[in-house]
Amino acid sequence: MTSLTFSAVLLAAGRSSRMGSDKALLVARDGQPLWRRQRDVLVRAGATEIFISAREEQRWAAGEAVVRDAALDGGPLAGIVAALTRMDATPARVRAGEVAEGCTHLAVLAVDLPQMETAWFSTLLAEAAPGLGVVGKLGDFFEPLAALYPREILPLAPAALAKRELSLQRLLAVAVACGLMRGREISDAEAAWFENWNEPRTP
Repeated sequence: MTSLTFSAVLLAAGRSSRMGSDKALLVARDGQPLWRRQRDVLVRAGATEIFISAREEQRWAAGEAVVRDAALDGGPLAGIVAALTRMDATPARVRAGEVAEGCTHLAVLAVDLPQMETAWFSTLLAEAAPGLGVVGKLGDFFEPLAALYPREILPLAPAALAKRELSLQRLLAVAVACGLMRGREISDAEAAWFENWNEPRTP
């Protein structure tokens, strides 16, 4: 198992239009707000620092390490780019205490995956390496919102955002072709962890 240090970002800045209310504040099965349940998943996974991708009006994120989307209407990619940029540990930023030294990867988790388990990130960490991230796949479809991205994807991701190429499927296909990411087939048992909560229902 490769020992890595990693930052993490919880993506919670979406508008929740289909839900009709902020998904981050929905109550998970354990009785916690969904954002806190997801943050705890990342804590247990061993993240060195955890960012919350949130909008300015999401006051529940006060007191957390909040990142704002790197571009308006940029979807999840904008939150990922913001977190990658924030964790970029240049010597000056490390000395200023703005970032953790030595984080090689960014774990990404969407707030609306209420079944996600820490075990998934443990699996990704076991298969990752310096300069190589891991993303789950179901057939030809990547699951980019519970994945481990290497720092080295930083030039690719902002470039895609600048060109308004917002598809994470496309970005990951390029990253895999470049040797920056590898796909890992999701097992039948793991597939339930990727259930998405987009509309009103019981978690």
